[in-house]
Amino acid sequence: MQTTSITRRGLGRIAAAAALAVGLATALPAERAFAASHSDTLTIAYNVALPSWDPTVGLSAVNPTIQAIYRSVFDQFVAQGPDLSFQPGLLTAWGWNDDKSKVWMDVREGVKWHDGSDFTPEDIVFSLERAGKQETGNPIQFIWSKIGNFQIEGNRITADVLSYEPTLFKWMAFLTGYVMPKAYMEKVGAEGFEANPIGTGPYMVDKFERGGFVRLKANPDYWGGKPEFDTVVFKFVPDATSRVAEVESGASDITLEIPYEDYERLAAKDGLHGVTTPVSDIGMIFLNDVGPMEDKNVRLAAHMAINKDAIVKRLLKGYGVPIDTLQAPEYSAFDASIDVPYDPDKAAALLAESGYSPENPVTFSIQTTRGFKPKDYEMIQAIVGMWRKVGIEAEIEVYEIAKHYELRAQDTLAPAAFYNWGNAIGDPTTSTGFAMFGPSPHSVWDTDDLDGMIGPLWGEQDEAKRIAGWKAVDRYIAEQGYVIPLLQYVQPIVVRDGIKVVPNVSGALQPAWITKE
Repeated sequence: MQTTSITRRGLGRIAAAAALAVGLATALPAERAFAASHSDTLTIAYNVALPSWDPTVGLSAVNPTIQAIYRSVFDQFVAQGPDLSFQPGLLTAWGWNDDKSKVWMDVREGVKWHDGSDFTPEDIVFSLERAGKQETGNPIQFIWSKIGNFQIEGNRITADVLSYEPTLFKWMAFLTGYVMPKAYMEKVGAEGFEANPIGTGPYMVDKFERGGFVRLKANPDYWGGKPEFDTVVFKFVPDATSRVAEVESGASDITLEIPYEDYERLAAKDGLHGVTTPVSDIGMIFLNDVGPMEDKNVRLAAHMAINKDAIVKRLLKGYGVPIDTLQAPEYSAFDASIDVPYDPDKAAALLAESGYSPENPVTFSIQTTRGFKPKDYEMIQAIVGMWRKVGIEAEIEVYEIAKHYELRAQDTLAPAAFYNWGNAIGDPTTSTGFAMFGPSPHSVWDTDDLDGMIGPLWGEQDEAKRIAGWKAVDRYIAEQGYVIPLLQYVQPIVVRDGIKVVPNVSGALQPAWITKE
């Protein structure tokens, strides 16, 4: 996947943003701004706040955006490069035996925890056993519980396969796949760990102000090499306009996920440059199987009435790829032949079959974030306008991303809810599977027909048959209108000159990969 750097094109200023930037510039006076960008401190205006420090439990553990912070402090069993290639992490090698009844894992030597104690194979076993226990609150427990009866011989760990999971080792590089310190956690407990977290990662926690910022210090003994910046500050700035002002004023060195017109304007300014890359995130609208969404005509009409090309071209300035399934083009089960056409006339006809029209519209609520992703709220505004023309009247409800996770876990989302789904391992189970399988804690669509198709695929050992099965599921979902995929995102990052960012296709802006030019 290629990365595109946007050159300066002499684009004009936006007065409102500039005025706000002046107001915020007092946080870092102009004479300090340039010096800060060339110091050993890197400041990132980030789009989401960190709610807790244990990356393996709670609803926040499945927020892909937070992983940039978690990966700074903790290491995963298996690492991923910026192109999503799997690489050695705290495991240097791994695999299955011939009949896939056992797994084996080789553990890295010479690693230290942040408190100076030795990292050992016991930490790997502790982390996997803890993640597999339902009472620990790992939201991906149903993955980790599929291996057990661990044995340690030197630096090799073996375990029995209790239930075959084809994506097990992929998950070791994904959400909740972090190695935790056995002795330390048993000594200090959950509260003690939250107050003073330690990992084996490239950075150590120096100070954390909940809702405000986290300051990290470089780990001089990191097994992967000391990172370039001695100090990294993640400022929690959920408002997109404020993030623009942060980097424009010099109060922050980097920001991301801002409106694309602001991205182009800032990338054209002296002292700043921009980087964009397609990421593994997709924008989608969850449909809950309640009320009007139980009507197939309403679901299909809601999908067919959306002009995705226009949204990408006009609202996102071309930074996006329209999609019709929950698989992005880079995912292993992407099927380009699955197509849900933009057809407002057909949408109106379907609604008419169910007795609806612009004069007698079907009504429901749609939930969305505002500023979490570029133009998220504006996209939903545009979609609501498109719906209104064919006979759908939707009321917009704005919430924070944390509220989305809470409502989704309780299966109480509105009939329609916008969300940004991340799938850094590109497997259909981690997109269509978890989003659409009724028993999944991440799904709000619960119908026997779909569950019956998905269920057998979880343990399918024939890879070609497994992928073909997921493609059939995606086609059926499109035909039934069970979800509304919108687009694959392109992530905008604005950076102060003198700093080089390595874009991550997962969307996680990892400071250990950021260097000075």
